[in-house]
Amino acid sequence: MIIFFYGQDTFRSRKKLQELKDKFLREVDPGGSSLVFKDGENIALAEINELVGTPSLFARKRMVILENIFKNKKPEFFKEITAYLKSRRKNEENILVFWDDISEEEKLNKEKKVFFDFLKKADYSGNFKILSNKEAADWIKNEVGARGGAITNDAASFLVSLSGGDLWQIDNEINKLINFKLSQKLNLSAAEGGAVINKIDIEKLVRGGFDENIFSLTDAISIKDKKTAARLLEEQVEAGLAEFYLLSMIMRQFKILIQIREALDNNFSSRKIINQLKLHPFIVQKGISQAKNFTPARLKSIFNELIRIDYEAKTGRTDVKTELDVFLARL
Repeated sequence: MIIFFYGQDTFRSRKKLQELKDKFLREVDPGGSSLVFKDGENIALAEINELVGTPSLFARKRMVILENIFKNKKPEFFKEITAYLKSRRKNEENILVFWDDISEEEKLNKEKKVFFDFLKKADYSGNFKILSNKEAADWIKNEVGARGGAITNDAASFLVSLSGGDLWQIDNEINKLINFKLSQKLNLSAAEGGAVINKIDIEKLVRGGFDENIFSLTDAISIKDKKTAARLLEEQVEAGLAEFYLLSMIMRQFKILIQIREALDNNFSSRKIINQLKLHPFIVQKGISQAKNFTPARLKSIFNELIRIDYEAKTGRTDVKTELDVFLARL
């Protein structure tokens, strides 16, 4: 059996992989001696054949998990492994699992593309795309419900905006919020059978990472949401951030968006952009979505305006907060 989990939402794909491993250990091999993990970046076909083809002495089947196989740089590897997997018997009991953060938009050479298309038609394949804001809010509501609580719609949406939609952070925040509500014995709902999380709870307990808040600010700028942009700016100032530091981080974000926009216009894949800019895949994926809301000229115009603000503030002609307020009001 061949299984393929892929996509840039690594939280959900990792969770699915963990569920698969737990089921294998529970139903097939409680001792775990027949469960093998390998990094696919440097593996050779001969080693894969040995791992998958060798019968287990302790269980009726073996599970081999290969991660990051598409980073493999061995010549002829993808041509060979595609032929090898096609030659395996359909009723092969040993389970070969491929996990990778590759997306369907990735630009691949011919051999990798043939292998990717083959894996997508495997016995089971799952594509884990980054969730939209609405999808992430729905996911939060389902997760909170599964953990014995409930959350209002506006609270779920607010949690998405604070976290930038990062499910790794959201997962931790959900546990923290539910534990807080249960410990305080507040807003218990007999109908829901648990704690009801509202927006006020999130305002008290959740703080988005600074980069994530800057992303939310630039996202508001991209859609000309003056009210949200002004609120996010005020929150950062009230949190005690130095105004020049705040300005420098906004400038940094728009510089990144300019680079992403130029890369998109040159038909760069998301992975190539990640490698070139040396940024976290999640930030690049969100940046790609955001950059599409701007023309290159608009991005450069905004960046030049921020440079002007920086210069005039440093020469004592104005102050950063006033200029940023005016800048947002002119959106």
